[in-house]
Amino acid sequence: VNGQLVGEDSVPITTERSFNSETVTFEATYPLTIAIEAKDFKETDSGIEYIGKNNQQMGDGGIIAQFTDIQTGEVVAVTSDSWKALVIHRAPLNTSCEKSSNPDTDCQFESEDAPSGWTNAEYNDANWVNATTWTESQVSPKDGYDTVSWDTNAQLVWGSDLEIDNTVLLRTIIPN
Repeated sequence: VNGQLVGEDSVPITTERSFNSETVTFEATYPLTIAIEAKDFKETDSGIEYIGKNNQQMGDGGIIAQFTDIQTGEVVAVTSDSWKALVIHRAPLNTSCEKSSNPDTDCQFESEDAPSGWTNAEYNDANWVNATTWTESQVSPKDGYDTVSWDTNAQLVWGSDLEIDNTVLLRTIIPN
């Protein structure tokens, strides 16, 4: 928030789990620039999970978040298609390699570093696209998703492809 790291997922990305939630408390001043680096588990740049196991597959992403002012109880931000998104890792580009015995050789990928300063308020994200919203049935979150009282405006978001987009940078600015 506002260029400062305020939290990280406490569950390692390598954990086989379809949904985990975090509560992070922080202090910040408006306007709030909220920046999230969202990652789907992938073992290698191939984009494949559980390589060499019976459940070898492409993963699927999706994130939902809400931000509440703890002094007023008001939800001040939720993820939606108004957020800006930049996908910095996509794989496999050739999805036919999903069950390959050698996905590191057979699967193609695109990867780039996160832009310098992208979490800062001054960063210009005008060239980023809007996040894509996804339904619960498309993302199929489990294991804790239903235990959160989501604001009715909060939406599951990701890049434009749930399976191929593996790392998505998300940003929004919340005015006063």
